[in-house]
Amino acid sequence: MTKAHLARAISARQVLMISLGGVIGTGLFLSSGYTIHEAGPLGTVLAYLVGALIVYLVMLCLGELAVAFPETGSFHVYAQRYLGKSAGFVVAILYWLTWTIALGSEFTAAGLIMRHWFPQTPIWMWSALLIILIFSLNAVSVKWFATTEGLFAGIKVVAIVSFIVLGVGAMVGLLPYHGTRQFIGLRNFYRSGWFPNGFSGVFTTMLTVNFAFSGTELIGVTAGETKDPAKTIPKAIHATLWRLIIFFVGSIVVMSALLPYQQAGVTQSPFVTIFSGLGIPLAGDLMNFVVLTAIISAANSGLYAATRMLWSLANEGMVAPIFQRTTKKQIPIYALVASMGGGILALLSAIYAASSVYLVLVSISGLAVVFVWMAIALSEFQFRKQWRQTGHRDTDLQCPTPGYPVVPLLACGLCLLSCLLIWFDPQQRIALECTVPFVIVCYTGYAMKEHYQKKRRTTK
Repeated sequence: MTKAHLARAISARQVLMISLGGVIGTGLFLSSGYTIHEAGPLGTVLAYLVGALIVYLVMLCLGELAVAFPETGSFHVYAQRYLGKSAGFVVAILYWLTWTIALGSEFTAAGLIMRHWFPQTPIWMWSALLIILIFSLNAVSVKWFATTEGLFAGIKVVAIVSFIVLGVGAMVGLLPYHGTRQFIGLRNFYRSGWFPNGFSGVFTTMLTVNFAFSGTELIGVTAGETKDPAKTIPKAIHATLWRLIIFFVGSIVVMSALLPYQQAGVTQSPFVTIFSGLGIPLAGDLMNFVVLTAIISAANSGLYAATRMLWSLANEGMVAPIFQRTTKKQIPIYALVASMGGGILALLSAIYAASSVYLVLVSISGLAVVFVWMAIALSEFQFRKQWRQTGHRDTDLQCPTPGYPVVPLLACGLCLLSCLLIWFDPQQRIALECTVPFVIVCYTGYAMKEHYQKKRRTTK
């Protein structure tokens, strides 16, 4: 027997914080400097603005679907319903894989951060403690998970807002930077030319930027456990998107203004570099604490997302029914155990097969979110098309996507373009070389399974 959703225990504020917690991670705190180094200051800002536009269009599509059908597993169910069962299966597998691979990375990263304070301790010990912590937070109740995720996300938000405010203060000369108080402004944007590494850097960094924005779609995953989704989901989508644009683009502008692009991302986190330049005491320790919080938060959201996606697959009869079983508090415990197991296997592959198995997994997960975004946009396009064909009006929808059919088609087109542009970057080309065959195998494999089962039923 299928269910549309699990227990509705997540508030509007918690949905907002879960989404922010899933998006704001080590990509912003650690990898953003590398993006500036590759694309240049203006190129990075443009790349993040394009990324923000893509995710905004996709979330408008998701908002319509999530309010019309507030189901746990959301976009996998929408893809199955409007693009076919095989497409729904591929979307769920890609999304589950994305978060389980991320879990393996977070476990390792947490151990490395803790070694900063406890250099004599083994990394595996801290990884094991994080595994126990994250599993416990997800196993107790969804309300407890949402509460703790809100706390973790809050710490990251405070760090980013402080960074932007203090950075702007240094840019306009209100605060000393490296002991000198002067108007810095945006001179680093044009000192070496507007695009020092060429305009192509804007496009070749799009995969990194899209990955930085991944996690916003967690709003859709929470739809099946959200109180009053018709009001909560649209509010959370708009609040999350505007905050992300301010946080990400604001942080990038501050970094680009205060750090020459040649130095960005070469030695350490740009947050640490700038906080140190501002004379913030123990800047390295503070940022290590924030990054550790980001790791715990991302792992917490990741295990939640992977668990709900696996539960949804079982709920739709696509994988073994055991993953549909829940505890008294509506926690899909077997799906939770399997998803954590997938994260541990990813961790082991990162240790013992980093140059083969893990490299392929990371490459697939890097593009997976963009494929999922494309599926969301196409699902909304098909849904609205069928909605109109059955005589309904757009005004009958509680949260209609504006500008149909332009918005879903533009969202899908931009996602596809950002994928294709990766081919021109030899370092990132492996993502396409691994992901496209993986998608084809999953799609045809499930289609053949469905065909075989249908044939067996008709011959009985």
